[in-house]
Amino acid sequence: MLEGVVPFPPEFAAHYRAKGLWEDRSLRSVFTELCAKYADRIAVIDHDEKVTYAELEERATQLALNLLDLGLKPLDRIIVQIPNRVEFAYLYLALQKIGAVPVMALPSHRFLEVNQFAELSGAVASVTPDRQRDFDFSAMIKRIQAEHPSLVHGIVLGDAADGFLSLADLIARRSKRSPDGLRSIKIDPTDPALFLLSGGTTGIPKLIPRTHNDYVLNSKLAGSCTEIYDDSVLLDVLPISHNLPLACPGLQGFLLKGATVVLDTDTSPENIFALVQKHKVTHIHVVPALLIRWINDSNIGNYDLSSLRMIQSGGQRLQPEVRLKTKALIPSVFVQENFGMAEGVLMFVRIDDPEDVRLETVGRPVCPEDEVRIVDEEDRIVTPGETGEMCCRGPYTLRGYFGVPEYNKRAFTSDGFYRSGDLMRQHPSGNYMVEGRKKDLVNRGGEKISAEEIENLILSHPAVQNVACIAVPDPDLGEKMCACVILNRGASLAFDELSDFLLAKEIARNKVPEYLEIMDEFPVSTFGKVSKKVLVETISPKVPAMAAAARAARAAKKKG
Repeated sequence: MLEGVVPFPPEFAAHYRAKGLWEDRSLRSVFTELCAKYADRIAVIDHDEKVTYAELEERATQLALNLLDLGLKPLDRIIVQIPNRVEFAYLYLALQKIGAVPVMALPSHRFLEVNQFAELSGAVASVTPDRQRDFDFSAMIKRIQAEHPSLVHGIVLGDAADGFLSLADLIARRSKRSPDGLRSIKIDPTDPALFLLSGGTTGIPKLIPRTHNDYVLNSKLAGSCTEIYDDSVLLDVLPISHNLPLACPGLQGFLLKGATVVLDTDTSPENIFALVQKHKVTHIHVVPALLIRWINDSNIGNYDLSSLRMIQSGGQRLQPEVRLKTKALIPSVFVQENFGMAEGVLMFVRIDDPEDVRLETVGRPVCPEDEVRIVDEEDRIVTPGETGEMCCRGPYTLRGYFGVPEYNKRAFTSDGFYRSGDLMRQHPSGNYMVEGRKKDLVNRGGEKISAEEIENLILSHPAVQNVACIAVPDPDLGEKMCACVILNRGASLAFDELSDFLLAKEIARNKVPEYLEIMDEFPVSTFGKVSKKVLVETISPKVPAMAAAARAARAAKKKG
């Protein structure tokens, strides 16, 4: 067992095995079997390139052998930060073949975040694009390597600078090793197959270990609720390092069924409609902001979208009106509400739920062995129908974040239930309804942003005396962040100045607040803490005017 991983207690592990939920097989074993079984089928489509299961297996195998030639070994951590391209599939399978552990970073992450991932994980390699617009990933990795010499290998999708390796070359190169040698590598199915990233409330990210046993189960359970057949085609456009597009059922779940996955990064309505029509797409993962954008595009009627059977929505609550409008525009489709977390438990609305249940709830757990408690502030189980914090444990829910024992004491109950921070209540049907959050996060289009992380950065600005970052409503993204700031005496701070200051800290652009509110003082609770509840109530009515002012400022800047 990798040091820093919290194992499932033996009695629970034995129970999950007895129930047939844990197969004690590595992802390598599972993928090798299915690639042979579905050899001639199309596994992945990336623009004009169509890759069969046999080709996927062959290229992943060559990549795995070349990674072994570099010195990578089981349980080595590798930061993976590449977009939705077929090379991601090759790399993901290759790392599973050698028992290495990908750390699933997002292409939007920058130096601050990736440097933290390197420190937390002890990564020995990174795989990044060469560039993204004007951003140079190789220069970022060089800086991280200077701070963390353990990050020996920099692998690049695209043009490899001096000191870096080309991912394309590693896929194409013929190793002198025999593929048979891969079978001799021992992989413990209770070890991590990958690390997902938490949207935690603190300024430091948490690594979520997902074991081979639990992650295979995760995708199989998700697939059982989403009607995947031989002719199913998933369009994966959400960042694939996220749990939903990767494995709920995502790329992994569709491969397990011998189906096809179309990978793309362009989420514009016209591109999505064209891909659905061209590839007869049956399934799409979305966040509500994307779906709202698509169904309000005037071109939607110009394409044949009748192949669509299921749109899975996750990340934040989807309003009933959006589901009803989607169904009216695309009669063949079922809009399936999901609730899930990288930490584990998944809830899906079922297609045979009554209509009112489908419209009002986020579903129910996908596994009978998922245990859910709704508790009050004293950890007492609430009366059914009352709101409380959702706590959970089960065969694919983690027992602890990686390498943070003190934090785990707060994040888990004494009997192993994960404290999700989500406020929920149970619907009379048995499904669940999300009522808000206990954790201090901003849910911007499905991306969870820690308010504390951004507050700590803003506090380092010389003009700022105090700051409170809050979530304010947004019709498209659900929530945006507003930085409420108290300035030092005589100081001034403009919105553009704050944005430039934060971007200079090298964080992902989506974490920068959209609004700035200068205040003389903050409302406080009876305990003397800043009352973010009152701040939200005070600022929210101002948001339409703030948004209009922001649009006008952007237009003037562009015109100038």
